[in-house]
Amino acid sequence: MEFIDVINERYSVRGYLDNPVEKEKLEYVLKAATIAPTGVNAQAFKVYVIDTKKHKEDLSKIYGAKWFVEAPYVLCVVGIKNEAWTRPWDMKNIADIDATIVMDHMILAATDVGLGTCYVGAFKKNMAHQFLNLEENEEAILFSPLGYGNATPRDTPRKELDEFVVYID
Repeated sequence: MEFIDVINERYSVRGYLDNPVEKEKLEYVLKAATIAPTGVNAQAFKVYVIDTKKHKEDLSKIYGAKWFVEAPYVLCVVGIKNEAWTRPWDMKNIADIDATIVMDHMILAATDVGLGTCYVGAFKKNMAHQFLNLEENEEAILFSPLGYGNATPRDTPRKELDEFVVYID
């Protein structure tokens, strides 16, 4: 698939089939995480691949939408704050930015091989950290189901370029 087709076809899938994800496709998606750019190439992240059937109850406590636990897997990207780059002028630690880029790469790779995903940032952080047994320096940034979609895209109007692009000459 051409890249523009991938980004045009990606949508937030809110319904999944109970079909297994082939190992090759899962590895393709995970490989995309390894090539995501991170600040100073620190690669300060972990990707958790969670078997939904085995952990449905715990995952439902983290995020309550029914569709969240329909796919065979849920992915979670965790930022490792003490390993991520920190801007020296304002002390902004970019672990959250790095982790978001990682998830974006995986979501686009999933779309490329016909899998559905949905960014989930509105989860219960304490429940997620407890379930994943995270260290103090680790933070769950985003979750996404990963599987074959069983839902149609919602209408998501987009702004025109002149509504958000600012040229500075």
